[in-house]
Amino acid sequence: MKKVIIGIVAKHKKEDVIRTESLICDEIKQAIFDNGGIAVGILSPNEEILYSGDNWNSLENKIRKEEIKAQLNFCDGIILQGGTTNEAYENWIAHYCYQNDIPVLGICAGQNCLVRGLGGTTFKIPNPEKHMKMTQKYVHTVKIEKGSNIYAILKRKEIMVNSRHKRTIDACPNLEKVGFCDDGYADVVEAKGKKFYIGVRFHPESLYKEDEIMNQIFKSFIERCSSYEN
Repeated sequence: MKKVIIGIVAKHKKEDVIRTESLICDEIKQAIFDNGGIAVGILSPNEEILYSGDNWNSLENKIRKEEIKAQLNFCDGIILQGGTTNEAYENWIAHYCYQNDIPVLGICAGQNCLVRGLGGTTFKIPNPEKHMKMTQKYVHTVKIEKGSNIYAILKRKEIMVNSRHKRTIDACPNLEKVGFCDDGYADVVEAKGKKFYIGVRFHPESLYKEDEIMNQIFKSFIERCSSYEN
């Protein structure tokens, strides 16, 4: 049986004054392998780092799209990682996946990419000290709306999650906010009518080994990717 190939979009960033590196979160690649998939990296073909926020479209003409498409064509699904930055090509990939119904999972900053790729906006939360808990396993609950795609996956009205972020979602055209923390921030967004287009604010990759609810996100994502024909 053919293994599902999941492309992880690398974080293309300058680690110091000398070197630029393309980084992939080890926990995410391991969650893919441990659930029967094959993890590969999606790399920026640009040497220049095109950092961007909500206004990524102003850099779109610099994105080397054909070389990115060639990489995406190897994959059955895409994961957009968390991190402290976003680059224009990450947002464009989210847009391309939506337009071509390629299964995609956005994690934390990757959720920003899903939103920005469809013309949405984000904002800095006023209480980052509550939500930026790098070492705490569980931080708060998230209430899940019944009837949502994520509810169908988790079969829970409420889950416990970790939290490592300073931004959240404002406007999100073509997406629905379906999971909320007690501050009312959207911890889960999704697109109805797509094979899998879900963004989560928390980090299931840090919990999946001991939390079956978190692992179910990866299981369901890989299962949905198995039916994608690229």
